[in-house]
Amino acid sequence: MPALPANGEHAADVLSCLNDWIDAGDPCALVVVTGTEGGAVRAPGALMAVSASSQVGYISGGCIDEDVALQARQAIDIKAAKALRYGAGSPFVDLPLPCGGAIEVLIIPAPNARAVRHATAELAARRALSLRFSLDGLISFRSKHPQPSEHAFQFEYAPKLRLRIAGRGADPLALATIAQAAGYGVHLQCVDEEDIAMAHAAGIDQIEHLDTPSALRDPEDDAWTAFVLMFHDGTWEVPLVQQALSGAAFYIGAVGSQRTHSVRCNKLLEAGVSRMDVERVKGPIGLVPSLRDASMLAVSTLAEIIEAFPARSIATRPKTAVLMLAAGSASRFETGDKLLAPLNGSAVLEHSAKLKVSPTPACKIAVVAPAQSERAVILQTLGWTVLENPQAALGQSSSLARGMNAILKRGDIEQVLIVLADMPNVSDAHFETLIKTAETTAISAVMSKSDDLLTPPALFKRQHFERLTELEGDQGAKAIFLAARGTGATVPLSAFEAKDIDTVQDLHQLQETVDA
Repeated sequence: MPALPANGEHAADVLSCLNDWIDAGDPCALVVVTGTEGGAVRAPGALMAVSASSQVGYISGGCIDEDVALQARQAIDIKAAKALRYGAGSPFVDLPLPCGGAIEVLIIPAPNARAVRHATAELAARRALSLRFSLDGLISFRSKHPQPSEHAFQFEYAPKLRLRIAGRGADPLALATIAQAAGYGVHLQCVDEEDIAMAHAAGIDQIEHLDTPSALRDPEDDAWTAFVLMFHDGTWEVPLVQQALSGAAFYIGAVGSQRTHSVRCNKLLEAGVSRMDVERVKGPIGLVPSLRDASMLAVSTLAEIIEAFPARSIATRPKTAVLMLAAGSASRFETGDKLLAPLNGSAVLEHSAKLKVSPTPACKIAVVAPAQSERAVILQTLGWTVLENPQAALGQSSSLARGMNAILKRGDIEQVLIVLADMPNVSDAHFETLIKTAETTAISAVMSKSDDLLTPPALFKRQHFERLTELEGDQGAKAIFLAARGTGATVPLSAFEAKDIDTVQDLHQLQETVDA
């Protein structure tokens, strides 16, 4: 049997090992974290596999894992699923959780071989999947339009993070070694034979010898792949970055100083790469600037990649829709369309529409008025589904209802993030904070708060969707939040991020702030 993974923290590791045990005829069980309260180590959806003599994966910081394994082996013996609670409110008073919270798990003995085999194959093929775990021990794949159930739990699982690293010398080897040691996939591309020999000696699994820039093959990058360029060679830089831009990598970055990166970007533009694509290339790379040691640069770069990774918590996060309200008449803006006005080289709307949400939203819907075709083109170019609201003149609530009705029809959306098109300063970090705040099970709505005033962006869970379609006039989502009766939370928003553009003076003031 293959060696057990060191920690098995990824679903792919747990399911692969479980699949091996099933194929070998070994009695085994699957453990799923179905809920947490407080500061749990693992999130809902985390997996653990248990056999008669081994276990893979973990569901806590070590405080209850051994007891869970014992309970799993008992479930195997009696051939019955178990739902258990540890910590606050648990009958296991001798196993308190140091964090003071609670962890709920479901133990499934003799898991369905076909489901486990298929899930293992899907993740190995780098395809995301949804799994549904029933209290009676059944495992199934979530339907496109699942029905809520008190007797089942549904979680999303994505492939592992993978890095494609192209470079020369110590930097790419250090990053490849650290990433592979962390359990991530690594595809190392080297030009020099000496580097390839060192990579083999370091135990790097996938090594490619780059021959000529004109012979680069189509990238196999997917939405869970990061591409990192780690050398300075004018012959290779532009072709490799162009290759990465033609794929689906969620992160594209290159080493070098700010000046070096500026020169690189100009070369890409001269080669015919669009400015929008050039802006996707991160440089200089790393959370910590100006590092000169290969190992430190590797850690700094890997941390930046993990921060950008769209699936770092995919098992814990519900499916999110982003709804942008962009149908306002802009009547107070003295000259032209405020959303098309230039701000720092791009239209105001482009700044708002380039928001990043992790994990990748299930859908991004923007609502415009019928006569706003230029807005629609910008939004569609940036990947938004654009809906026209023929009743936009009736107020913001009509656009909110137009978008929410489309989201309700999907059936699989569990929460919606509502944003305004005339707020271009809101940071991606703020959206991240909104989503993380909503992960607390008791929270059903989250609004931003600036100078003691409630303001968008806002997030609402599914129980509020119907009411969001019933608002009238200029009544916004604030009314729903205030009616949330203690299940709402607020997140601070700086005055700079809260600034919306209504007048030309607003735009000039904002531009002065950006230029300062």
